[in-house]
Amino acid sequence: MFMDFDKAFVKVHHSILYDLFLAANFLNDKEILDMICQEVADRVKGTTPEEIRKEFDIKNDFTPEEEEDIYKDNAWAFE
Repeated sequence: MFMDFDKAFVKVHHSILYDLFLAANFLNDKEILDMICQEVADRVKGTTPEEIRKEFDIKNDFTPEEEEDIYKDNAWAFE
C-alpha cells in the first residue's frame, strides 16, 4: 500500500506529524492524510489510555470518578 519512503516519512515526533497533518489537510492531499492517519492508528493500537497520553503529550483532565464512568459506559472497548 505505502512505499518504504512513505513509511519513513511519518516516523517523526508527534508534533511534526501534527504539522504534516495540517499541511496535508490544507493541501487537500487525501493520500498523505490517509498515510498520517494510519501512522497514528498504528501508534495507538494496543496501547492503554495512559500510554497514548504519554505518546502525544495529552493532559488527563478527567477526575478519577469521570474516568471510571467512561470505562463503565464503554466496557466493550476495553475487552
